[in-house]
Amino acid sequence: MFPIFDHGFGLMISLSLILTSSLSFTSTSLQSRRGVKIWRGCSSRASFPLYAVSTSNEKSSETGNIEFPEELTGSERLVRAATFWSSAVPIVASYYGKMTELKIRQDLLGECLSEDECEIIWNEQHLLGAEKIAGTITELKGFYAKTAQIIASRQDLFPPQYVDALSGFTDSLDPMPVSIVKGVIKAELLNKGETFEDIFIEFDDEPLGSATVAQVHRAVLSEKYGGPREVAVKVQRPAIESKLMGDIANLIAISKPLQEAEALPLDYYTVFCELEKQLGDEFDFVAEAVAMDRIYTALTRSSDGSSVVDAPVTIPRPVTDLVCKRVLVMDYLKGVPLSRAQKEMERRGIDPESAEARLFGKKLLKGLTEVFGRSILETGFFHADPHPGNIFVLDDGSIGLIDFGQVKQISGRSKETLAKVMVALDSRESDTNPSDLKKIGDLALELGVEFKPDVKAEAPAAVAMWLFDGSVKDLPGGYDKGELSPNSPVRDLKSFPQDLVLVGRSSILIKGLSDRLNIPWSLASEWAPIAKEVLSLSSKSRSVQKSDGGVRFRDVVGTSKQWIKRKITNGATKLPSPIRKRVASTVLKIQERRERKKSPKP
Repeated sequence: MFPIFDHGFGLMISLSLILTSSLSFTSTSLQSRRGVKIWRGCSSRASFPLYAVSTSNEKSSETGNIEFPEELTGSERLVRAATFWSSAVPIVASYYGKMTELKIRQDLLGECLSEDECEIIWNEQHLLGAEKIAGTITELKGFYAKTAQIIASRQDLFPPQYVDALSGFTDSLDPMPVSIVKGVIKAELLNKGETFEDIFIEFDDEPLGSATVAQVHRAVLSEKYGGPREVAVKVQRPAIESKLMGDIANLIAISKPLQEAEALPLDYYTVFCELEKQLGDEFDFVAEAVAMDRIYTALTRSSDGSSVVDAPVTIPRPVTDLVCKRVLVMDYLKGVPLSRAQKEMERRGIDPESAEARLFGKKLLKGLTEVFGRSILETGFFHADPHPGNIFVLDDGSIGLIDFGQVKQISGRSKETLAKVMVALDSRESDTNPSDLKKIGDLALELGVEFKPDVKAEAPAAVAMWLFDGSVKDLPGGYDKGELSPNSPVRDLKSFPQDLVLVGRSSILIKGLSDRLNIPWSLASEWAPIAKEVLSLSSKSRSVQKSDGGVRFRDVVGTSKQWIKRKITNGATKLPSPIRKRVASTVLKIQERRERKKSPKP
């Protein structure tokens, strides 16, 4: 009837829940829920409150009488929520209004609009809604900027008007003045008697990126701290914790009574509860530095820990002497975030449809798939905030991953069951074989996924395929692949285990990228070899062998291979454009020939 209407309506059902958090307010203060309200520096360094303007002579001498943003009061939170409500209701209502208008034109006036005419109507509607949402999020930011990041990464799900309007929230939020940035650094990082110049001999006023929680500046360390060495300095926004945690508390309050709502495609209460846990840890940069090192260490060793391997992506390392709760100094990665990659390709004269671009797309998907596959299945500890602003395209053509403020540790049992799901999905005879579907479905239920009463028998298997196999053409049971479709298997979910919420977020990011790049991609097929290795090691129950501290020959070989690979990659990026294009075309043909040799499932 109106094919595009279904998509727009489903879109606004989800956005209405995400954006109208202002229906409810919690009376419990942030201080009682989250602990200390006033900022304080690391215990080993000078400690200065960054709550508001202070008349303290000690603080004035260090921060130069800089005014730091105050935390929100109860009345300010009320105004903030009311602003969202006043913006969200008209957007949602406009979609209902457009639906009514089209129904009247069809049923009462006998008009029969073509698909092209419908598309024009809904494109205009999407444009108006996207501009309104972008304007509201620009004004209030907070947790809603996180929502914008998710929408901007899902070109497969949301109309391009929403994706384009919200893409700037991945790394281009309004930056803090550099005076406040330096004031935070002085208050948090300086030892007694130190000056700013004792640490940094260069510090760029213009930020590399500005996000929800923090912004990042390029700097050069002094000799005292191992310089001259280029570094990235991440500085937390003052008073941001109360804003974000207040937003998520409101979302939890409004989503709880809507857990059983038929119109909503997911149990958002569970999703927001899990996000609240993760957000609470994002304000501690010491914990982020530990997580960064932990994931780096896991990815540069084989699954059994016996040898050095090449990490699938570049991960920055923290400067251990310069890490505090709200300031983190780390390696500087030269490149651009994925959100700006297309413009960078255009600047370099690379055709987005060329073999070179397609080869890079496969490299991107392969790197992210391996990073999340190994992290989730091998250790269960992974980066939990993947979006285009946290993924970098480096100058040498490699992929970088930044911002480890949100990480997740899943249980050993969940990790092992996920591995079994990947193997079952990869080894199935077909998408309709009853025994395969039962096996996959039973494993999905073992993960803790619950379904509504009287759903189709294929529902558990269909959800697993939807989440982990983007290459499947038709889901079993006649379900649709689009999660906002009324016939999506996601709509038959009763609850989704909190342990897997962020696993799902990672898989959906990769799924969205593969759709945007028009490259069919099955996480299950890519993760299956990792899963088999993990299950094999688990079944052998081998005791962990301690290293004798000596240099192993296999480690030397592994390091040599990494060095050679980097040299070849760096050399290829410096080739003249015509030669580089021919090399890329040849490599792509070889890859595609290898893929065709794999026997596809019937």
